[in-house]
Amino acid sequence: MNPSGSCWLIKFEPVETMDDVVSDFMDDYFDVVAINYTEDGREEYVGYKDNHFDEQDFIKAAEQWHVTLPRYQKEFLTSQNWLTENIIKFAPVKVGDFTIYGIHEQNIPNDGRLNLRIYAATAFGSEHQTTRSCLQALSDYHKIKKVSEVNVLDMGTGSGILALAAAKLWQKKCHITAVDIDEEAVSVTQQNAIDNQLQQYIDVAVSDGYQSDLVKKNAPYDLVFANILARPLISMAPDLYQNLKIGGYCILSGFVEDQENWVINEHIKQGLVLRHLYQLDNWRAALMEKIS
Repeated sequence: MNPSGSCWLIKFEPVETMDDVVSDFMDDYFDVVAINYTEDGREEYVGYKDNHFDEQDFIKAAEQWHVTLPRYQKEFLTSQNWLTENIIKFAPVKVGDFTIYGIHEQNIPNDGRLNLRIYAATAFGSEHQTTRSCLQALSDYHKIKKVSEVNVLDMGTGSGILALAAAKLWQKKCHITAVDIDEEAVSVTQQNAIDNQLQQYIDVAVSDGYQSDLVKKNAPYDLVFANILARPLISMAPDLYQNLKIGGYCILSGFVEDQENWVINEHIKQGLVLRHLYQLDNWRAALMEKIS
């Protein structure tokens, strides 16, 4: 992949959940794939391909994979560096105790908050409402618990923002386990940890939910992040409960208003108590505690 010069952007019609085979095809075909989330929680895939993109070749490749593509629109982007200008560039995000800024920023923000320098790439970015809510929930947890040491799990770490934020708060008195089912997200998180000189506090690995040896070895946890989507939150609720200490907290996000009761009630059934609900646009996040 050559990130310089121009490229084609292929934006797909949002779907409730992208089929795994279609998702694998896109990862294989495009130079970079990003996923945005609509206000109702649907997935909007965006593919980037260099200026040699051939639509007929794209259609033929999809047929060879036996996949049916969602409807899409294509746009040619003229740029000196399309990777930087169209994917990883975002304005500094200030929320709670933190300022998140991109690697493209020339000046390090100096506003009294803890700074995190992020290369978002194709992993989940920092501007999304769920990420902001989780950072605020982490800041609140830090004030509520006032603990000097923490053992943290970041389930579905994306670009590692939440894992890095926790490491920044506690540094030498923390251990962070950050996992994701996507190998590229793991690579981005590792690089972000190095860029922020936090790699010594964070173990990063590929994991399908809570099944990896690393997740099991480092359990139980004082704090679990799960900023994913409603359905996987529901399916993994028993595993979250089993891996959380009594008195431990979890920060759940990735669900919208009409999924709020469904997600929260499922975790209440497991033995968690809702401590605070965060609302940002149509998105929700929950700070919950395991009391028994």
